[in-house]
Amino acid sequence: MRIGIVTTTINIPGAQSLKDKRSVMRRLKDSAVQRMNVSVAEVGAQDRWQIAEVAFVTVAATHEIVERRIADISHYLRTDPVYVLVTLNTEII
Repeated sequence: MRIGIVTTTINIPGAQSLKDKRSVMRRLKDSAVQRMNVSVAEVGAQDRWQIAEVAFVTVAATHEIVERRIADISHYLRTDPVYVLVTLNTEII
């Protein structure tokens, strides 16, 4: 069994309130769970309305599957124009 963890910080320049941020985060979480079979949680900066720290976690039987899912998450985060990717860290356990 392998566990893949992706932690990221994103900037949401269009957010003018926590309500705007929650809307973007809800869409991000729902889409990631539906498309990539991962768990998603906002893990930091909950009180800041233009910054979000997000963690994605996936579990699979093989290293290759986890690597593929991490690559999919990375690609997904880099292509959404609603926010700016600030940091992206990956780890496989």
